[in-house]
Amino acid sequence: MCGYGVFNGQQRAFVADVSDRPPCAISDLTANGVVDGADLGALLAFWGPVNPVLPQADIDGNGIVDGADLGTLLAHWGPCGAPAWAAVIEWQPDPSVVTDPVLRAAIQATGLPWRVRDMATQIEMLLVPPGTFQMGCIMGSDQLGCFKYELPVHQVTLTSAFYLGRFEVTQAQWVARLGSNPSYFVAINGFPDSDTRPVEQVTWNSIQGYLAATGFRIPTEAEWEFACRAGTQTPFHSGPGFPNGTTDDSLVSQIACVDCRSTQPVGGKAANAFGFHDMPGNVQELVNDFFDSYPGGASTNPTGPNSGPFRTIGGGAWSYGTFVRSSLRYFQPPDVPDWRIGFRVARNP
Repeated sequence: MCGYGVFNGQQRAFVADVSDRPPCAISDLTANGVVDGADLGALLAFWGPVNPVLPQADIDGNGIVDGADLGTLLAHWGPCGAPAWAAVIEWQPDPSVVTDPVLRAAIQATGLPWRVRDMATQIEMLLVPPGTFQMGCIMGSDQLGCFKYELPVHQVTLTSAFYLGRFEVTQAQWVARLGSNPSYFVAINGFPDSDTRPVEQVTWNSIQGYLAATGFRIPTEAEWEFACRAGTQTPFHSGPGFPNGTTDDSLVSQIACVDCRSTQPVGGKAANAFGFHDMPGNVQELVNDFFDSYPGGASTNPTGPNSGPFRTIGGGAWSYGTFVRSSLRYFQPPDVPDWRIGFRVARNP
């Protein structure tokens, strides 16, 4: 795990100079992509006053290789680099996007890059760190109360970081892998910018072919809501002028298309505090879980029921008005398409 706030001014300057590398690179003395026994051996070999042969063994920059440097190296133990499938766009979360310092620290603590691109598909993805949150409808909005399927509110803990598509999968991205386009909102129907609109009229069953062709998965329902909330407990996630989320339905048009007549090109509305666009509105998004009422009590890494006739969809759609809160969930048969339903992809590091 990579830590922050433990280095002196000199060391922080060093980290800034290698911003295109992982934070844990300060402990990867052998520069082989992993902090391991070779790095430990190198540090111990140069124990004491800084030696010009390996000055980087003085990890904290205080002029001596000592226990503090050893502690930092051990804290970074393990793989130190981007996932093999990813090209790094930005290692550190952009403070203008991830404005909450708590969320930034959680992302940085994983030691993984924040913003990457899947090299095979060119889909942009953002890191979601582990965390604990209250899942379900904690409160209704000013105009709309909680729906029965959003209750009871219960604590969920996610123990592993994962990557999630910054945007919903577009029609162009779908066609690039599978050829045909199932969507209604296409050029022939009067939507010339269809390539940048989310693919819709997909089903849970039909997207399995896309996942198999790309190596992606779709998020669990808990992962989806955690990523959508991005640290908020309000019905609507954060946006311009409401960094802690809001209950005000009149502000929803800043983060979601309200009462639109069709889907919209992805990314047209403000992102949440993780950097994700269109989680409320545009299309409802299929997740991996079978659908059922929520169980009571806290859970860790829930994956939903073991079976059932329906799959879960999260968020609201382009035609739903302000009924697009973070906790909104509904169900759909796994083989029935709908022009309000699409998906975004996830991937493990």
